[in-house]
Amino acid sequence: QVDLVESGGGLVQPGGSLRLSCVASGTIFRLYVMGWYRQAPGEQRELVATITSGGTTNYADSVKGRFTISRDNAKKTVYLQMNSLKPEDTAIYYCNLDHWVPGREYIYWGQGTQVTVSS
Repeated sequence: QVDLVESGGGLVQPGGSLRLSCVASGTIFRLYVMGWYRQAPGEQRELVATITSGGTTNYADSVKGRFTISRDNAKKTVYLQMNSLKPEDTAIYYCNLDHWVPGREYIYWGQGTQVTVSS
């Protein structure tokens, strides 16, 4: 069992920045993908950014050049640095862990943290 706890959300003006954190507790397998997803009211949950156990990152086109995903393995923490925020970035942001060993895969979600971009 792995628990994911997000923090760092809040209200920010357009053009501002926020840094989200996701701390994982429990044992994480050697092979994993961790990431951030978001869901705006009335919309489906969508991928924002992911990082693999090998360090490969992937971003949604809408956030490329503005958001950066990173990790601290020792702290079991993944970060999402969000710069140049826009009103359309307003959503609940969820942390996700997908890890596996041969024959077994487990997926976990955090409880979400609200990000609101508004003047």
